[in-house]
Amino acid sequence: MNEGQVRIGVIGMTLEEVKEILNAQVIFAPQDLKMEVKMACGCDLMSDVLAFTKEDSLLLTGLTNLQVVRTAEMANIKALVFVRGKEPDRETIALAMEKKFPVMLTDLPMYEACGRLYQHGLPGCSEAEEGSSLADGR
Repeated sequence: MNEGQVRIGVIGMTLEEVKEILNAQVIFAPQDLKMEVKMACGCDLMSDVLAFTKEDSLLLTGLTNLQVVRTAEMANIKALVFVRGKEPDRETIALAMEKKFPVMLTDLPMYEACGRLYQHGLPGCSEAEEGSSLADGR
């Protein structure tokens, strides 16, 4: 997909597309980047991740500690993107590898990274809620 190209009416996005849109570096990918995520959430509060994210989401965060991977596992997150060029330490990468979580890194700030994904058709978790005013266009 070219810069500025928008996907209309498509739910979900492959990790390869995420990588291209965010100009991200892959830190770890247990399989090819054809895995699809259905939505994304940008969050630094892990309590909010547990409260508001949905299964099969992509989590964008500036936190790089072990708790991020543990929380992602509990919330059934599919993949992690660390924003603002923040690199996770070896222990965090090792745990992500053990749990088979794809991990990427982008230099973009969280707001811009989330905005680019949204602009290219990846919905946020609030839009995926049934009965949500965002989900039905109200």
